[in-house]
Amino acid sequence: MTAELPLRPPPDGSLAARLHRLAGRLFAFVRRDDAVREVDHAAILARVEAEAGWSNRYAFMVLMSAGIAILGLLLSSPAVIIGAMLVSPLMGPIIGLGFAIAVFDLAEVRKSLTALAVGSLLAVLFAAANVFVSPLTERTPEILARTRPNLFDLLVAVFSALAGGYATVRGRGETIVGVAIATALMPPLAVVGFGLATADWPVFTGALALFVTNFVAIALSATVVARFYGFGAHLSPDQTRAQGWGLLAVFVALALPLGLSLRQIASETLFTRTVRDAILAEFGKEARIDSLEPEFGTAPVEVRAVVLTPAFREDAAGKISSGLEGRVGIPFALSLHQVVLDQDPRTLRPPLGEAVRPGPAELAAATLRDQLALATGASDITIDRDRSGALVRLPVGQTLPLAEIHRLERRFAARYPDWEVRLVPPLAPLPPLRFPEGSAEPDAEAVDMIGWALARWSIPEVRIEGRAASGESADLALARARAVAEGLARSGVTASAVAAPSGTAAREREEGRAAQRTATVVAGA
Repeated sequence: MTAELPLRPPPDGSLAARLHRLAGRLFAFVRRDDAVREVDHAAILARVEAEAGWSNRYAFMVLMSAGIAILGLLLSSPAVIIGAMLVSPLMGPIIGLGFAIAVFDLAEVRKSLTALAVGSLLAVLFAAANVFVSPLTERTPEILARTRPNLFDLLVAVFSALAGGYATVRGRGETIVGVAIATALMPPLAVVGFGLATADWPVFTGALALFVTNFVAIALSATVVARFYGFGAHLSPDQTRAQGWGLLAVFVALALPLGLSLRQIASETLFTRTVRDAILAEFGKEARIDSLEPEFGTAPVEVRAVVLTPAFREDAAGKISSGLEGRVGIPFALSLHQVVLDQDPRTLRPPLGEAVRPGPAELAAATLRDQLALATGASDITIDRDRSGALVRLPVGQTLPLAEIHRLERRFAARYPDWEVRLVPPLAPLPPLRFPEGSAEPDAEAVDMIGWALARWSIPEVRIEGRAASGESADLALARARAVAEGLARSGVTASAVAAPSGTAAREREEGRAAQRTATVVAGA
């Protein structure tokens, strides 16, 4: 016998009727009465309780996960952050809390909450200690992304918890689901540690709010799944009326901040969507909003927007603000920056008698800054209008190859001939220069690229290690190093040339013969 949806069916033939039948089939598929009867509730509870408490293994894995997470956040590396999720043990206590609430087991609630509280405090303090001794203490995009709860963060937490509860009941994929649950919890905890170590209280409080919102959403979602599969008070033999009221109070205490957070998320989402629609209505369908950043922690709310538009619009910010008065319900200040595409900013002139529009120099500088930011993803951009210079320091962890950064600088130099544009790549090992069989003639463009990078890094002296494959002479290896040294001299870099040992047959089999015909640049003469 299958379960039926407790809904009154709509009239046959309508879209609502078809959706009702589809929902009914899905409901019946997920929760079949015979499947619920087959669930070994006692065995599942025993397994959940064993993973929900404090242990030395749990403490060690929390420390390792927090350490990896904060390093990934400081480097702004999503790959490293994902690595932290793979070792995080937070699924055990939080699923344990959800199931304990479902069966009204106050002792298990206390045990799970204790493990979560102590583990969270341990993670925050360990992350803060890492930040305190680290030379990297700047806010990164990955850190800033975890300083405010939003609807998508909440959905990630809810979906992760639903999957976690289902995997626990059905006994499938708990490890993978644990990664998803950790995604919603460990990075915010690490950011709380960052805010504590740097005394950055807006980051601290924002990340803490995100953690609490996600934690509560996961715990209550796990409770819903557990109740759905028949976990109830009858599975807790020591249940008393007082404990029942106590668990109800815990449930309400958890639901209250979640409700307040949901209300705030909904109002902020509606505000952002209303402002976005108003901007697009003003600029038309050919424009695109590159960024829209409301700062809800200020009064009035500061809204910064960058619009990519084919034509500059006078007093657009004032018109949009006037149109939004009375519609958004809160005071705000709109700062709107227009990036004019497909036009040379030096040719733009304000119409006669208009003093509000920026002058050509200001518009050229602003446009150059925005286009550099869009092309490189960098935020450390210095514009010197007096000397017509632009200096861009690309962040550690950026994914652009060195050759692409070099080409970007040349393209900007060609597009803005009156400006000196300098892109500084993050410090990293230089790629080796490869040579054809028997040749000592390097690729001139590759040598120029390496000379450019060394100049950007202010490295005046290097050592060139030439290599030869098996069967090639040591003199050829030295000739390759000297040829590269001569090429770097054109960039003002002093280089000494040495011959490195030739490649062995075993190494050639592993790396390939071409990988041995190289010249490698090593910093320091």
